[in-house]
Amino acid sequence: PIKSGRFDSLVRLPNQSTGSTINLHRRLDPKCCRTDSFVLYFSALVITDGPQDKSGLADEVGSEDDLYNEFRSSSNRFRHPGGGGEQLAINELISDGSVCAEALWDHVTMDDQELGFKAGDVIEVVDATNKEWWWGRVLDSEGWFPASFVRLRVNQDEPMEEYLAHLDGASEGGRASMGGPLGPGLPCKEQMRANVINEIMNTERDYIKHLKDICEGYIKQCRKRTDMFTEEQLRTIFGNIDELYRFQKKFLKALEKKFNKDHPHLSEIGSCFLEHQTNFQIYSEYCNNHPNACVQLSKLMKIKKYVFFFEACRLLQKMIDISLDGFLLTPVQKICKYPLQLAELLKYTNPQHRDYKDVEAALNAMKNVARLINERKRRLENIDKIAQWQSSIEDWEGEDILSRSSDLIFSGDLTKISQPQAKGQQRMFFLFDHQLVFCKKDLLRRDILYYKGRLDMDQMQVVDVEDGKDKDFNVSVKNALKLCSPGGEEVHLLCAKKPEQKQRWLRAFADEREQVQHDLETGFMITEVQKKQAMLNASKSHPTGKPKAVTRPYYDFLLRQKHPTLPTSLPQQQVIMLAEPKRKTSNFWHNIGRLTPFKK
Repeated sequence: PIKSGRFDSLVRLPNQSTGSTINLHRRLDPKCCRTDSFVLYFSALVITDGPQDKSGLADEVGSEDDLYNEFRSSSNRFRHPGGGGEQLAINELISDGSVCAEALWDHVTMDDQELGFKAGDVIEVVDATNKEWWWGRVLDSEGWFPASFVRLRVNQDEPMEEYLAHLDGASEGGRASMGGPLGPGLPCKEQMRANVINEIMNTERDYIKHLKDICEGYIKQCRKRTDMFTEEQLRTIFGNIDELYRFQKKFLKALEKKFNKDHPHLSEIGSCFLEHQTNFQIYSEYCNNHPNACVQLSKLMKIKKYVFFFEACRLLQKMIDISLDGFLLTPVQKICKYPLQLAELLKYTNPQHRDYKDVEAALNAMKNVARLINERKRRLENIDKIAQWQSSIEDWEGEDILSRSSDLIFSGDLTKISQPQAKGQQRMFFLFDHQLVFCKKDLLRRDILYYKGRLDMDQMQVVDVEDGKDKDFNVSVKNALKLCSPGGEEVHLLCAKKPEQKQRWLRAFADEREQVQHDLETGFMITEVQKKQAMLNASKSHPTGKPKAVTRPYYDFLLRQKHPTLPTSLPQQQVIMLAEPKRKTSNFWHNIGRLTPFKK
């Protein structure tokens, strides 16, 4: 019997340009009655150089529109997974009682309708009807927040016994496929170390094959079709994946030299990670480019000939049935899997083992690499949000915010007192790296902000002011702090409503200085091209505000209807997440994981 998705016979096609014969396997799928036609049509797109003569082929296999419609209707491999089912499950849990979520990253708000929180905060999820923006509560505050910033705390912790059993079972399968002896009667910890070592080696070999398939199966074929792709397009779609391929081959050779086939638990591979830790930073460029690759690829997949072309590349390279965007996601997942693997290896390495110190150092090194890449990724994604924020501010003056800043540190209401009138003004402050912007709220529509000025934080000193009468302004103040220029020519007095708010602002100003110093040390910068593109995107997009504030008693009524004015753009999403191995990933990462075959 013929199984769905299997290759059951060989089709030989002559290549007229070279005189050689191309071997293709025929893929049968019960959902599609004309898969032979697809393979034939794909081969014409990929193999032949120069103009295509499709007249005879079209008579045999049908029109291009028919093929395209059949192909799209019979396969969902070009669509992202997830959707209604998981949302229904989440809302069922919410309806049974309060569901809490753990914040994975800080969410700094840009208006009063969002819910701000810090990484690690526990959020009560009140409604998750929308897939991207949820309504939640932290203490006495309620608001909208991006679903991708949190992880649900429902059946989250996996028992360690089940995890170890799963790891042991997976390693047994890998060991059987390798055929390598582990030695009878090994102590439990050494046996587990052997399992982890084998897993690292197996996944590394699989990953090399994966990169090779992309470079030879896709990039090589794309470069032949100059009528379909420009070098700039290919650079955007594939990034520096060929550079990753060259590096990973060298890294695998280093691992193979340290790998003890007869006794894997004696392998000393920690030094390999330490020797190549700086080389792993090339993943930063790939991860930063990945969102652009997804956008470019999404545009091309709306055109029929590109759908056929990429599927032809996959079939000719005999790659598994996953879309190109799924294959391109794997390097992003790979760089954040190394710390998890090394953490497991360290757990089952005795302190007396010769590899213990190197594995411990390698774990810290790879965590730092992933953390640096993650931070740069977040910052680059932030610039689009910051550009859109600026475009929503009325009466903006002066240079763009992105000319000097790329990260929003903190925001909130403060009363600003300036000389010489010493008159207090309620303002909304936004602390970015290098500068502090303050705006005035509209009297009727509180979601509209008017630009009122900015302060250069590189030229300001923050001074904590005691409660009482201030001698410079001759006014009584409470919960106040000052921003002063070094020579004292410029002084601004800022007052918070509560003492804890003042302390939070003082921490934020300290964080801003640390951020600036860290950027200086690591050489982080936003290119002029990236700044201009972000501002261009913001000017093209229609202004879309956050959901309107929802208050009781109307909230329950609105839950039974569609939410008002949900954002059309996705919230910023992190690509790399360092989690404890025993933790289950969030639903967002579970969906992303379906796109790639390389899972633990």
